[in-house]
Amino acid sequence: MYWIYHQGLLDMDKSGLFKDWMKQNLSAPDTFGSLFGLSSLFLCGEETTRDRKPTRKGNDWRTIKDFGTRTLFPSHPSQPSAAAPARGSQETMSHLLCALLSLLSFAALLESAQWKLQENVLVIESQWDAEAPASSVELTCDSSEEQVYWEKDSEWKQEGKTLTAAVKEFPDAGNYSCLSQQSHKVLSSHLLLIAKINSQGQMLRWILKSFKGSSETFLKCEAKNYSGIFTCSWMTENKSPDVKFTIRSLKGPQGDVSCSSPVAVTEGALTTYTAQCHKESFCPFAEEHQPIDIFLEVIDLVEYENYSASFFIRDIIKPDPPQCQYVATNGTVTWAYPRTWSTPNSYFPLTFKVKVKRPRKHRYQVYDTEEQSLQLAAPGPAEVWLQARDCCYLSSWSEWSSPCR
Repeated sequence: MYWIYHQGLLDMDKSGLFKDWMKQNLSAPDTFGSLFGLSSLFLCGEETTRDRKPTRKGNDWRTIKDFGTRTLFPSHPSQPSAAAPARGSQETMSHLLCALLSLLSFAALLESAQWKLQENVLVIESQWDAEAPASSVELTCDSSEEQVYWEKDSEWKQEGKTLTAAVKEFPDAGNYSCLSQQSHKVLSSHLLLIAKINSQGQMLRWILKSFKGSSETFLKCEAKNYSGIFTCSWMTENKSPDVKFTIRSLKGPQGDVSCSSPVAVTEGALTTYTAQCHKESFCPFAEEHQPIDIFLEVIDLVEYENYSASFFIRDIIKPDPPQCQYVATNGTVTWAYPRTWSTPNSYFPLTFKVKVKRPRKHRYQVYDTEEQSLQLAAPGPAEVWLQARDCCYLSSWSEWSSPCR
């Protein structure tokens, strides 16, 4: 999670009343994101658009729009443009309300260095340098008994209903339990996890390994067709029995995207985890207007990290390779659409690349076509491969097929 900081804005909330309310009600990342996103979209000025590539809608080619927001504060507020019309009181109030919501959300999240992950599980942000102070966490025993004491990982800490824990490094995190002094039974417990952050409040992510070609891509999702089913994957360098993953839609467990439990495959030092997800009620023939937001939480003993990906199905399409045949006697290459591709093919056409390597030749010949056959200029022995991608919306290319037989 990323915090945005501006001291001038923070100074505006002198009373701190709104800040306290926001800390109590907006500590969860989902709640904050939803409210701030709505306030930005509907209060912070008119929607601006950015053209995307055209997509199909029957025979009607249209342009998909991405929505953004204008800058809330002008560069020189004391010198309004002479050409700009006077703003009405309603627009002014909307901008003021947006400013207040924004500053209080950021201020609350800055000072709220902990949030509830689930019942009795708290994530504590710890600035990962030696000079930063520890976070103070107050725990209360959830029991009617008065004679109680606290233990951390079976080690006695103190007596009393309330415990204040200083959390800075991993040994400070863990399970804090409240026990009865009479029966020594556990009355309640709290698990404290640590999320490492830098001095700018950005989460440090060390558990997952980035994919090749991008130092910032840790969670990657791909779809073989337009059915609404897609696969998300991530990697770790060493498979640990203590690492736990939770993948879900940012809309919450009741959202319209469900994911299976991840499956691990280890090759050498790398372990790749994959989970299959399904967007319910997805229509492959309709335009997508809202992106899918996927959220991955990773817990390694007491260390917490999260990762996210936002995309439209059309942007993560990667077809399977075509099924192909090559007849060397007449130099004919033929192929069929992948069985996993969307139908009808007339509505979901593919474009293809044919790669040919002749014996004793060091260079490949590559042909582009939208047909399902190709006549090579010279028959004879050759190795032939094919790959495909969406013809109408420029998706990723499939992997190369096995050599055509």
